[in-house]
Amino acid sequence: MTLVLADRNFLITGGTGSFGQTMVARLLAAGAAQVRVFSRDEAKQEAMRLRLRDDRLRFHVGDVRDPDSVARATRGVDYVFHAAALKQVPSCEFFPLEAIRTNALGSANVVEASERAGVAAVVLLSTDKAVYPVNAMGMTKALMEKVAHAHARAEGTSTVVSCVRYGNVMYSRGSVIPLFVEQVRASRPLTVTDPRMTRFMMSLDDSVRLVEHAFLHARPGDLFVRKASACTVGDLATAVSEIFDAPAKLDLLGVRHGEKLYETLVSREEMARAEDRGDYFRIPLDARDLNYALYVDEGQARVDGVHDYTSDNAHRLGVPEVRSLLLTLPEIRAELAAAAASS
Repeated sequence: MTLVLADRNFLITGGTGSFGQTMVARLLAAGAAQVRVFSRDEAKQEAMRLRLRDDRLRFHVGDVRDPDSVARATRGVDYVFHAAALKQVPSCEFFPLEAIRTNALGSANVVEASERAGVAAVVLLSTDKAVYPVNAMGMTKALMEKVAHAHARAEGTSTVVSCVRYGNVMYSRGSVIPLFVEQVRASRPLTVTDPRMTRFMMSLDDSVRLVEHAFLHARPGDLFVRKASACTVGDLATAVSEIFDAPAKLDLLGVRHGEKLYETLVSREEMARAEDRGDYFRIPLDARDLNYALYVDEGQARVDGVHDYTSDNAHRLGVPEVRSLLLTLPEIRAELAAAAASS
């Protein structure tokens, strides 16, 4: 990490989740002056405190839905990484108002509190499900992105608010890979919705590095998207089975509420103005205002011949490549070691 982030104070909302814990560890290793972990779960905070035992850690129990608790946590902070969210697609489908309160209104609370506290930069964690959303989780994350854009367009603001957008992050909490590992080690069939479904595959480390880049280089309203390879869910299940020397037995469940056959990381409208920066895309803010003459006189970037960036047209990994990728994960290696020890 660039030394600019050393000796600074950070706040991580949702800091006991997969993203949050990885981010906390990297910031501490890079020399952060203080890292505040903000979440609702005091039990996970205590487990994290006992595991890390670092005097630079501060724990705040609160909820992003509560503006006062967010305001208290942001005082004296230089950078905020907002990862707190309701992320499970079926849960958000059945409780959409709860998704709105956390993902949209809670994000607005974080942005507004950060502006009032004089925070230098806020990075909001978004998802491929925010592009052409068909489920409540994606819709509320899309609204979160709109909150960031609205803040960037407002006059008199000083906090730089940007977003990072990811696909499937391997072995993050609630993702399918830990479930597949659990099922294969228990000699049960792997539960698959539709083996033809494609999903982006990305490591937590790659995801966190993009957040670091956004902290240091984002302009107001920027959206950063990490490029990633994709695979079918069927090939992923087969690769997990092969790693543990088990037959690939699949239990087909059918598509769940709000699921797509493939995901989109960048829409064609965004691709028309995106900057290709090697490992990722930077999508700058569309800064046009409500002066409608601009739409007539200037128009929008042409999208003829421009395509969405999806898990269906991204580089497709086969089973051997998925196996190799999974074997780079420390969690998979730990599970293999545990399996060997118990045999």
